[in-house]
Amino acid sequence: MNEAALWAARQNKKEVELVDFEMAKDKVLMGAERKSMILSDEEKRITAYHEAGHALMAKLLPGTDPVHKVTIIPRGRALGVTMQLPTDDRHNYSKEFLYNTLAILMGGRVAEELVLKNITTGAGNDLERATDLARKMVCEWGMSDKLGPLTFGRKEEEIFLGREIATKRDFSEQVAVEIDDEIKRLVGENYERAKRLLTEHMRSLKALAEALLEKEVLDAPEIDQILLQSSSQTVPA
Repeated sequence: MNEAALWAARQNKKEVELVDFEMAKDKVLMGAERKSMILSDEEKRITAYHEAGHALMAKLLPGTDPVHKVTIIPRGRALGVTMQLPTDDRHNYSKEFLYNTLAILMGGRVAEELVLKNITTGAGNDLERATDLARKMVCEWGMSDKLGPLTFGRKEEEIFLGREIATKRDFSEQVAVEIDDEIKRLVGENYERAKRLLTEHMRSLKALAEALLEKEVLDAPEIDQILLQSSSQTVPA
């Protein structure tokens, strides 16, 4: 509300309108726009395909949060953002939802690799988030078929103010190797799944990226229209 009111005041408005709330929501969720940050044409192209990869994977996979907006205008520390918004509040996450989230996170790197035949540092945060999510699936939520419904790594809070929660290792070297293998499998499987899906829907990927290069920001109806025009393929189950 405060951000919307501030934005409306900057536009010399006497009332706060829906468009002001939209701008405020984007700023809070995605960070402030950094239009002063100049990107080269090559960087824009890389970012466009990266974000198109995330967005297309989110559209193709069932049960994921709907894509609300995609932008290649730098926001916060990111050169581009794909924003998904849940239709309802989520308090629990299924294994399928988390598994699909890994594929969405891999979509950006895979799109760069498939189209530009190169990979960049832009996927660093995606890889970090994917590895952390896979580790939690294995170690905290018992979602590994190989290791079973167990948790690994007992958390202990330090008694001193300002100290972080420490994780105490309570498993053997053999189990540690199996945990690493499972994390690698989860991320690797979804990297390959993203590669297969984006290869099958290459026309849609390129159409999304080109539209981003032209408009810089795409909202959900625009994305749906682009995908409808670019491909008549059915969404995979």
